[in-house]
Amino acid sequence: MKATIDRDGCIACELCVTTCPEVFRMADDGLAEVHVDEVPEGAEECAKEAEEGCPVSVIRVEE
Repeated sequence: MKATIDRDGCIACELCVTTCPEVFRMADDGLAEVHVDEVPEGAEECAKEAEEGCPVSVIRVEE
C-alpha cells in the first residue's frame, strides 16, 4: 500500500501527521509529506483515516 500527497494543494493543517505519524510528517518547508515508501503493516487504517479526513483531499492511499 502506498500513500501520496499532492503537496501543491496542502494547507499544512497537520491533520494527517496527527492521525498517522507512521506515514506522514511535516517537511522543512512546512507542508506535509509521506516519509515511507510503503505504508507499514498496522498503519493502513490510520493512513486511510488521514486520506478521508484531509480537508483539501490531497492524500491518496492505494494498493
